[in-house]
Amino acid sequence: MKISGAKMVTESLKEEGVEVVFGYPGGAIMNVYDEIYQQSFFQHILTRHEQAAIHAAEGYAKSTGKVGVAIVTSGPGFTNAVTGLADAYMDSIPLVVISGQVPTTIIGTDGFQEIDAVGISRPCTKHNYLVNDIKDLPRIIKEAFHVANTGRPGPVHVDIPKDITAEISDFKYPKSVNMPTYKPTVQYNKRQLKKAMEAISKSKKPLLYIGGGAILSNCAYEIREFAKKTNIPAVETLMARGSMGHENNLLIGMLGMHGEFAANMAVHDTDLLISLGARFDDRVTGRLDEFAKKAKVIHVDIDPASIGKLVDTNFPIVGDLKVTIQGMIEAASDIKFNDYSNWVSLLKDYKEKEPLRFNDSETVIKPQWPIQRVGQLLGENAIITTDVGQHQMWSAQFYPFSFPRQFNTSGGLGTMGFGLPAAMGVARGNKDKVSINFTGDGSILMNIQELMTCVEYDLPVINIILNNNYLGMVKQWQTLFYENRISETDLTAQPDFKKLVEAFGGLGYRVTTKDEFDAALNDAIEKKKPAMIEVIVARDEIVLPMVPNGHALNEMTLLGDSNE
Repeated sequence: MKISGAKMVTESLKEEGVEVVFGYPGGAIMNVYDEIYQQSFFQHILTRHEQAAIHAAEGYAKSTGKVGVAIVTSGPGFTNAVTGLADAYMDSIPLVVISGQVPTTIIGTDGFQEIDAVGISRPCTKHNYLVNDIKDLPRIIKEAFHVANTGRPGPVHVDIPKDITAEISDFKYPKSVNMPTYKPTVQYNKRQLKKAMEAISKSKKPLLYIGGGAILSNCAYEIREFAKKTNIPAVETLMARGSMGHENNLLIGMLGMHGEFAANMAVHDTDLLISLGARFDDRVTGRLDEFAKKAKVIHVDIDPASIGKLVDTNFPIVGDLKVTIQGMIEAASDIKFNDYSNWVSLLKDYKEKEPLRFNDSETVIKPQWPIQRVGQLLGENAIITTDVGQHQMWSAQFYPFSFPRQFNTSGGLGTMGFGLPAAMGVARGNKDKVSINFTGDGSILMNIQELMTCVEYDLPVINIILNNNYLGMVKQWQTLFYENRISETDLTAQPDFKKLVEAFGGLGYRVTTKDEFDAALNDAIEKKKPAMIEVIVARDEIVLPMVPNGHALNEMTLLGDSNE
């Protein structure tokens, strides 16, 4: 079958089972968009900005486990997409991003909307391609999907010159991939696993440290089974929320800079830290020389470069986390473990001594309350997305996450503006759930234009703005560490958010009381339209607990230590 390069792109997406593509057209990618117009096997959603297209693909990928796909044009179309690529790279999100490029005859001449997209994307993608020959195009797209979704997942960039999309050639989509230099280690080393299991059996205070890899490898339920079988308690990172389920009595909580007292103390006290798909991020570890100082470390990860990178590892295991946990469950049947009930009891005492809480008020809405309330009203019927800031941390702390992929946020890069477009991807991929975006009055304006996309494509995202008229997290640091010099973080000058969303065609609410919030949320859920609920919250609330920069995890500022 002889077809154009542009049609090869759409036919390849069909072969990969792609159901939705997010994107924005332009000159260099126009041939592909002409083929998109003529096909009917996937939906194209026109975002209003290329960054939002990538974030929407991320939200779709994070919440469904499928590869997210985005298409952009050359020049500024691609440079607008770079933030999304970097975000996906930091959080290991499987994406295939296709960009148009100027014709091969013009590359290197500073042509109109020419940019070295492959050079720019190299540091922020798992892999990238420049298609120089139409005969390579089907193979490259096949490889792109394979690389994105195997090993440690990540974004793959495919740059296609315009003349390649116009050429005609034979099309045969490959059935398989042969990449001799890319062979992720799926199967763990049995000897290493045996050593790790022996170490667990000898330990008295073991702790499961669950990272985002548990979500990416779809093994949260196997981790729950292993924890139950061995009675080993667990802590979760920000990216692993929902892995254990909030009602699990072995879940001690989230650890890290804004982690729970009990979770951070668990890491401080443990004698064996069992890291499952975590990369020992600085926001998790605090001072590295004090992190889990009493513990030996088991580190399971599919990325060998992550093991021992930051923390010395006694028992390294390279392999797919799902396969490895299944092996650990099987090995556990033949091992006699110590009784960890006293250890679990100690950690529960920590939780009782210093529970996660806030000082509620009847006169003003505290920003934690709407998050807690949505959890009470919707629970597992919602999938939560956040922007970045104080609301992100409060969402991780106070929402009762029940299942993996229920929480979607920008972790590694911390991208303001992620929430709204990512929640669109969530809404498109999970039509049986309510898509909630917790955001701040700073973050929401970063990609506010996507309200139009929500309205056009009937994506009923409910944006809940916790409005304190500040860039709250930066202001919190300025208050605590910069002698209260509030430099360029006061956002008193703001639009009328209710009128703004209504101008786009959505539903707008402005609430100042708890009863008004309940009424607004229920109305938005019932009407199933894109909505924005602006909640006027206490201006000076800070996120606690907090491990100050340069301190150890056990050196937390707690609620009782502040004026809160």
